[in-house]
Amino acid sequence: MHKELKGWVEWLGIEEPTLSIVNSNASTKQYYRIENQTKKMLVLDASECKELVPRMLGIGLRLKETKVLTPLARSFEQHKGFMLSDDIGSTHLFDKCIDAGARTYYEKAIKTLVEMQKAPTINMKLYDMGFLIEEMNLMLEWYLKKYLGHKIECVEAKMILDSFMLIAKEVLAQPQETFVHSDYHSKNLMINENDEMVLIEFQDAREGALTYDLVSLLYDAYVALDKRERKRFIKLFKNLKGIEVDDETFMRWVDFTAIQRSLTQLGKFARLSIRDGKTTQIEHVPLVLQYILDLASNYPELEQLVVILTPEETDSIGFTL
Repeated sequence: MHKELKGWVEWLGIEEPTLSIVNSNASTKQYYRIENQTKKMLVLDASECKELVPRMLGIGLRLKETKVLTPLARSFEQHKGFMLSDDIGSTHLFDKCIDAGARTYYEKAIKTLVEMQKAPTINMKLYDMGFLIEEMNLMLEWYLKKYLGHKIECVEAKMILDSFMLIAKEVLAQPQETFVHSDYHSKNLMINENDEMVLIEFQDAREGALTYDLVSLLYDAYVALDKRERKRFIKLFKNLKGIEVDDETFMRWVDFTAIQRSLTQLGKFARLSIRDGKTTQIEHVPLVLQYILDLASNYPELEQLVVILTPEETDSIGFTL
């Protein structure tokens, strides 16, 4: 905790605040719950990444132009990287996935996504070719090279980069100019006391591909959805958006965007573990990797990527087969 954080909260008029840490996988920010107040509040310490506060406030203003619910920011100190906001509680969409009514909440999440995409995108950063490839390069550098310890030869590196180019082109082939949350998954969607969906962690929003947030939700690193349910939710999204394109084309958009997103996650999870010492995310690598292999194996043009990413088998003695 930043040494000035508690004093700042007291300066706001909250006497003798008791701050308890809220679990976070982020490396540059931390939330604290103010426990001893009637009004539930959270305080953000982003002192290591002060620019995060104006980003959150700016994106929040865009979302105010839609019907999407977000935590209300009560006060902030940009120069210190502090922000006070309403506490929505501790129930995420993730927590509802074990319930029999999970389908209902996923339908709410899809409808929330459709509404969120109405937010204005003027002057937002873009999910352009350069950024899409930069994200996928995290997989090459942090997952393949540093986490797995693979030595990537020139020929292999070229095959990987060629695959990245192909994937990025497919992602960009679909409608752009869409508000993209960038991390729209089960742990960034909360359920408030009125059973409404509340959007959090939207500070990295950009303008980008129509299906990016859809695949973030349905190819979630934390939740393995039933394939039939996933198809049902994809169809719901397509119908709600009124997208007039054939199913084969739309599914190609979905598949390649899910591959791009999942490749990025492999890199980010490995980086969190190696660079930041946050090892909880690395346990989700097998599911994310399986998403990539299952999807990419349907496209002959990604055959080399599948070969490179397929784990090597070993016999009972430990020799590679």
